Amino acid sequence: MPELKLPRLRRQPTRPPEKPVDAPSLEEPDQEDGHGARMGFFEHLDELRMRLVRASIALVIGVGIGLAFATPGLEFLRTPYCQVVALNDAYNNSGGQEFNPDTVVIDLNNCRFQTLGPTGGVVAYFRVALLLGGIIAVPMITYQLLMFIFPGLTRRERRVVLLSLPAVMVLFLIGVAFSWFILMPPALGFLEGFQQNLFRPEWTADLYLSFVTSLIFWMGVAFETPLIFFVLGLLGLVSTRPLIRNWRVAVVGAAIAAALITPTIDPVNMGLVMGPLLVLYVLSVFLVFVARRISRIDETSPY
Repeated sequence: MPELKLPRLRRQPTRPPEKPVDAPSLEEPDQEDGHGARMGFFEHLDELRMRLVRASIALVIGVGIGLAFATPGLEFLRTPYCQVVALNDAYNNSGGQEFNPDTVVIDLNNCRFQTLGPTGGVVAYFRVALLLGGIIAVPMITYQLLMFIFPGLTRRERRVVLLSLPAVMVLFLIGVAFSWFILMPPALGFLEGFQQNLFRPEWTADLYLSFVTSLIFWMGVAFETPLIFFVLGLLGLVSTRPLIRNWRVAVVGAAIAAALITPTIDPVNMGLVMGPLLVLYVLSVFLVFVARRISRIDETSPY
C-alpha cells in the first residue's frame, strides 16, 4: 500500500495586536507648531483691543510716575535753554560785535523758562511728564504688542523674543542719549546762531520743550528699528535678500525719516540723524539673517 504524504502546513506568523486608532481630537494643536491659538477675525480685533488698553494703562501709570520727576526733568532740560539765553544776552551786551562764546557764564539759578500765556507753564510741565511716562512705559507697550503676535510663534521663537525685550529699553535709551549729547548741541547752536543780525532768539518754554521732547522721543523710537526687523524675520515676513537689494529705498526712507525727526532744514543736522539710521538699517539686515536662521525658515539657502 503506497504511503500517503500529507501537505506540510506552514505556520502563519503571529501579528502583534493592532493599536486602536484614536479618534481625531477636536482640541487645539500643540503650540510648538506656531499655531497655538486659532482665532477668527473679530477675536483678533478683541485681542488687539485688550493689548492696546493694557498699553494705554501702562502709559497712564508711566505718566503718573513722570509727574513726580517732572521738576528734575525740567531742570535737566533747562541747561541748553539757559545757554541760549546767556549767549543772546552776551550778544546784546556786545553791541552786535563778535565775542568768544566760551567766556559766557551760564547762571542756572537766575534762568527761567519764558511763557507767554497763563497755561504755558502747566503745558510745559505735563509735556515733560508725558516724555518721562513714555520712556517708562516703552517696555510694557512693546511687550503688549509682541504678545498680540505670540500665537503665531513657536516656543523657541517666543523664548528668543522674550529674551530680546531688555534690548527694547537699551536701544531706546541709546537713541535718547544720542539725540541729547550728539544731535542736540549742533541743532540748538544752528538755530540760535541763524541770522543773528536779523533775528533775536527768545524761545518760549512751550516751543522749546516741544522741540526737545519730540526730538528725544522719536530718536529713541528710531533706534528700536533693529528689534522690529528681528521680530519680522522670526515671523518670516522679511528676508535679507530684498533688504539688501532695496538699499536705495532704505537710503531715501532714512532721508525722509531724518527730515521728519530733525526740526531743522540744514544738511548738517539731517546728516547727523541720517547716518545712524543707515547704520541701524545695516544692523537690521544682519538681525533678520540671524532671526531666519533661528526660526529655520531658510534650510536650503542662507539668504
